[in-house]
Amino acid sequence: MPIRSKIRSNRSASRSDAISMLKKDHQTVRQLLARLEKTTERSDRQREELLNQIENEVKVHTTIEEEIFYPAYKDAVRSKSDKELYFEAIEEHHVVDLVMPEIKSTDPRSEEFRAKAKVLKDLIEHHAEEEETEMFPRARKLMDREELLRLGDQLAQAKESLTGGIITKLAGLVGL
Repeated sequence: MPIRSKIRSNRSASRSDAISMLKKDHQTVRQLLARLEKTTERSDRQREELLNQIENEVKVHTTIEEEIFYPAYKDAVRSKSDKELYFEAIEEHHVVDLVMPEIKSTDPRSEEFRAKAKVLKDLIEHHAEEEETEMFPRARKLMDREELLRLGDQLAQAKESLTGGIITKLAGLVGL
């Protein structure tokens, strides 16, 4: 195999399509939320750290979804129900944006914190489930593979920009 085609095939093999990337983000946040749910009032420092990680992951994820994926989805769909999914997803992001500062201002040792964290978990899990079972399958039908790969590249670049290049640095440290 010529070197050029070998490089090209390696590059395309390492590319992720937009939906795969977004699902991976969902999984990361779900894992962090599960860890937060298992904490106790005595682990207030761990609760704060986990909540900060969740907040950062959610901010980056919602930004790239709203700026890149959602507009492409909205442009691709034609039915009223598909467009409703778009508007619902935007509003669900908005609700998470309202809940997050409330949790952050609550004493992490309190029962109120646990209750607010549970509500956040429920909101995010509902949102991710709806995207994964309704929006993403619809997007796969309406967008071809090349378009989803192109969107994946845009999402990756935006994510890299929003995280200050930390993703590339970490990948280099672990040899990815």
